[in-house]
Amino acid sequence: MTGTSRCPVGHAMPAGPDRICSPCRREQIIARVSAVETSLSTQDVAAAVDAVATNPAVWRSLAAALESNPDALAQGAPPAVGRLVTELIARGATTVTEPRCAVCGRTGRPLSVTERGGMCARCAHHANPAECVRCGMVKPVAGRTNTGEAICERCRRRERGRRKCGRCHKITSIAARARDGQPDICVNCYRMPHAVCSVCGQRRECNFAASDAPICVTCTPRATATCARCGHDRPPTVRWDEGPVCDPCYTAALRHRGRCAGCGNQRRLVFPPGPGATTCADCAGIPVTHACGDCGMEDKLYEKNRCAACSLRRRAAHLLSGGTGQVPAELTAVFEAICAARTPRAALNWLRQGAAASLLADVASGRLAASHQALDTHPQARAADYLRHMLVAGGVLPPRDEQLARTEKWLAALLATIDIAEHRRLVQAFATWRVLRRLRRGTEARPAPRTYTAHARNNIKAAVAFLTWLAAKDTTLADCSQADIDQWLTTDPAASHVRDFVLWAAEHRHCDEFTVAEPERRTGTATAADQRWEQVATLLHDDHLATIDRVAGCFLLLFGQQQSRIAVMTTDQVSQRGPDVFVRFGQHDVPVPEPLGELLLRLIAEGKPHTAIGSPAQTPWLFPGGLPGRPITASHLAHRLRALGISTQAGRRAALLDLAAQVPAAVLADLLNLHPTTATKWMHQAGGDWNRYAAELARTRNHQPCE
Repeated sequence: MTGTSRCPVGHAMPAGPDRICSPCRREQIIARVSAVETSLSTQDVAAAVDAVATNPAVWRSLAAALESNPDALAQGAPPAVGRLVTELIARGATTVTEPRCAVCGRTGRPLSVTERGGMCARCAHHANPAECVRCGMVKPVAGRTNTGEAICERCRRRERGRRKCGRCHKITSIAARARDGQPDICVNCYRMPHAVCSVCGQRRECNFAASDAPICVTCTPRATATCARCGHDRPPTVRWDEGPVCDPCYTAALRHRGRCAGCGNQRRLVFPPGPGATTCADCAGIPVTHACGDCGMEDKLYEKNRCAACSLRRRAAHLLSGGTGQVPAELTAVFEAICAARTPRAALNWLRQGAAASLLADVASGRLAASHQALDTHPQARAADYLRHMLVAGGVLPPRDEQLARTEKWLAALLATIDIAEHRRLVQAFATWRVLRRLRRGTEARPAPRTYTAHARNNIKAAVAFLTWLAAKDTTLADCSQADIDQWLTTDPAASHVRDFVLWAAEHRHCDEFTVAEPERRTGTATAADQRWEQVATLLHDDHLATIDRVAGCFLLLFGQQQSRIAVMTTDQVSQRGPDVFVRFGQHDVPVPEPLGELLLRLIAEGKPHTAIGSPAQTPWLFPGGLPGRPITASHLAHRLRALGISTQAGRRAALLDLAAQVPAAVLADLLNLHPTTATKWMHQAGGDWNRYAAELARTRNHQPCE
């Protein structure tokens, strides 16, 4: 039988050492709470305490917390104190506030006592990170090895349940256990069942596929929180001391650099928490997180403790070496071009998902021959074409005229559609010995980055259409008359393109000689002078526009250059002598006014912000394009300028009319790389002549020899 004793106040209590009087402890708790919460009466406080303290363990927790920490009610920790604060608020208390996590700010969750205040379980777990013994990253501790070394959650899950997968036969983590005759499926091979998503209506991999409301991964709702940096309500990517941080702010914070107030080095600033951080991790005395294990750069990590650039180099080497780690010597330039991508993340996605990347792996392994013929016959034409440009830029394949090669392939497909053998023979002879021969001679005499074949194709298509029209009239080319030619020219505005074919046929005695009018040349309209100068002012002074658009637009509106010539300009055409910048369109350098000169130098120094994956680090093109080692296409450049409200034809016409009215035709031809006949036509249209030019020189120049 247990004896009893009395406390100093006289309350009966169990006898024995270290016994505490329960009534006295209750009165102490009520007294401490009443001293803090003055808006309630002692009776209300006592009722709240009695409602929360339902067992001796809660009494002990409340007494210990209030005795050791006078601010326990303000922090709302440990959980017993948090429940007491909630009960006090429910009874009308106004002094204490609802328990809130000191890090994420969430309410309604049990809080633990930490050095930085009450924290929820998640934030308290993240408050003490350590270096994982498996991956080497500094992360919250999810477990420990037999020797007490820390393991992060990702590595813990990876090591848990590792067995042989029934599909890939690798030893890895199992996502679906074997049952009903099906083997174990690892996390890499497992795919969720397909169903029609109840939200988006698309048939995709869905959760709850067997239920009435399946939902795909994209439509699955994610918990959101107010970002501590931007203030938007978004799913948090990470929870830092300052609070939850969304993905855009998380990435921006990891890439933010500044001069540390402690060591003076250019580092990632992390303390104090938030955008106003001034100190690096080393000077703040906190662990360095998100540091690349290869290069040491503090940045967003992608795989095995590596930054995006180091991950890209590792994956590219694995792809090109076939897993051996040794990249073939002939593919070294291609490897370096991939690693030199301006956006490593985009290059990583290309290596993982790009169709051309899989073809590149086939070339590296020998499954696909590195030749133009093999790429021409590949079923994935666009991917093969992209890889072709990459291999040419890397010196693996010899360069060739792609436009001419495509025209030959197009011609073969066109000939296959002609049913009449005689027509097919005529068109093939005309295209081979007249059109394509002229294209080859032109490219040999005047090598250019791009051969424009649209006019040649129009001539060939006109020949096919003309022969088909004659066949419908039961007439052959040999029996054709001038009346037939005149009637054909009235059928369509593009019918005059048949002139080249008719002249060739007459030369080779396939038909009589006929008179065929040349295609009508339309002059078009010109941009108004006020509108043109307003557009020029916008291009020169609006810093929100892309530099490539500003420079290309000024070349068109100020110097009357065609977009086809602007697109293939090289950096060698721009020179600087002292503070002055010059550009060469024709035979002579043309001075460039400011601020266009500054924009030109900036474009050469910074380059295009987005370049194709596999483009060499150094490019000769002033306007790089979307294919490796190639300039921008004229059509895409014109599309960019039209998006700014600039009509390329009308703008160029206005510029040439303005220049032709001030400069003689010979000077205009030399400066702008125009044919003298073309320059003369522009001068006549503008109403200019040599006399006006001489008068302008006499008016503006000082001809006194001693002054």
